[in-house]
Amino acid sequence: MKLTKTFKAFFENEKSGGLLLLFVTLISLYVANSSQGTTYIAFWEKDLGGHSITHWINDGLMTIFFLLIGLELEREIYHGELSNIKNASLPIMGALGGMLIPAATFLALNLKTSTQNGAGIPMATDIAFAIGILSLLGNKVPASLKVFLTALAVIDDLGAIIVIAVFYTSSISFLNLGIALGIWFVLFVLNRMKIHNLIPYLIGGVIMWYFMLNSGIHATITGVILAFVIPFGDGGKKTSSYRLQHFLHEPVAFIILPLFAIANTCIAIDADWYSGLHTPNAYGIILGLVIGKPLGIILFSSIGVSAGLCALPKTLKWSHILGAGMLGGIGFTMSIFITLLAFKDPEIILYSKISILIASLLSGILGFAYLKFILSKKTT
Repeated sequence: MKLTKTFKAFFENEKSGGLLLLFVTLISLYVANSSQGTTYIAFWEKDLGGHSITHWINDGLMTIFFLLIGLELEREIYHGELSNIKNASLPIMGALGGMLIPAATFLALNLKTSTQNGAGIPMATDIAFAIGILSLLGNKVPASLKVFLTALAVIDDLGAIIVIAVFYTSSISFLNLGIALGIWFVLFVLNRMKIHNLIPYLIGGVIMWYFMLNSGIHATITGVILAFVIPFGDGGKKTSSYRLQHFLHEPVAFIILPLFAIANTCIAIDADWYSGLHTPNAYGIILGLVIGKPLGIILFSSIGVSAGLCALPKTLKWSHILGAGMLGGIGFTMSIFITLLAFKDPEIILYSKISILIASLLSGILGFAYLKFILSKKTT
């Protein structure tokens, strides 16, 4: 299977970014539990213009991450691996199962409890981490498996964005929302007028972000909807969409996501930390990611193939799909992000983060070991 240059560049960036995320997470956890831990944790909670530094990262810088996700999703739909319905249908079915089954697993344990709002936490897949682990397997990985996992994770992120917009919005200021959407419409008109200069779109995006922030809908959604009014044209290297996407790749992979990881994993772990994991919330997160993800992905993929809705590529086997499903259980970035929206209680947030880290570590180890085993065999 031949990979596009854009896909290769995306895969390489995500691979490097995933390994960097692993490194900074370990460093952050180490410092948070060292003699400098109290000072370190206090730094991220320091007030800056009425909000903590962590808040600015989560609500501000992460909007740029969502803008990049939107641009990548748009490219995949128009010219990438999702432009052909036959190529797209299998990861779409897999992603659907990979969202519904983990959410159902969580709700089975948490329905009608104070933590039921966390059902979105195990639905997410961390693109960078999942691709980073897959890349460690080297050239033995079929190109079609790289495409499947990447497309699955991108669709998964889109699902997470929809979940955030629909289920994690408590109250809406229709005035602010109306102004934000009005600005978006103006930018859409500029797009239709074939105005390709990025400056008005970026300025409009910042203003739109401000009103979205005050609308009650999470401000990071601005990044996604802004992406779809950036002029795409023929998708070539000279287009506004391509130039912005290309420019954002490295800052997002090597600055924004590492900052998010550092700020949100500065966790002081007590000697009896495991006692907080004996809760329906922790069980729901861990089981949802480690068991629910691969089960949902392979179950819905097989249903799609059996029903004739999609086809399994010749170079892929069901064992590959199961391995990709295991790596899909690496939630990390999006799972932590949804945790911060789902809960207000600091203790629940703390143990949710620890559960996500445990589940992501287990999923990464199991997925890597399983794929290494089956790829080392001549036949599967």
